[in-house]
Amino acid sequence: MSETDENELPDEKSKSQLKREATALQKLGMQLTELSEETLKQLSLPENLLSAILAAKKIHQRGGHKRQLQYIGKVMRQIDPAPVEQAMSNLKQQQKRDNNRFHQLESYRDRLIEGAPDLMNEIFGLYPDLDSQHLRQLIRNAQHEKKHQKPPKSARALFKYLKDLDDENA
Repeated sequence: MSETDENELPDEKSKSQLKREATALQKLGMQLTELSEETLKQLSLPENLLSAILAAKKIHQRGGHKRQLQYIGKVMRQIDPAPVEQAMSNLKQQQKRDNNRFHQLESYRDRLIEGAPDLMNEIFGLYPDLDSQHLRQLIRNAQHEKKHQKPPKSARALFKYLKDLDDENA
């Protein structure tokens, strides 16, 4: 090999590398087709990519859908995918935070129904505009329902009340 050939090799991508990148972009496009139309519009995607994704959502035939996904991959190769990848990453992080918040509120509800005395002070600290009388009533009703094996109507109301308080504080 000559010296110029050695200098050119690192810049060139192998056929396998190009195919892996194209497949990765196609997978990203498939993930985009699973999002709602409203979420897609919030991502501020290029118009041609957005229209290709919306078209893919309407195609239900297997072969046609696969071809549309390949077209989305082609469109993605023509644009800079970094902002789209970043937007998807941000969206996943937001979903993870929401999921963790949901589980935390479920934990509060369950511990309140079980009668954790130290938790009341923690919740009063977290939500200063809390109606303590209403909260205690919901807890009593939920405990009564659990004791008598009734449907958890008050437990759901307690969760909703905690969620509403958390939404106000967010």
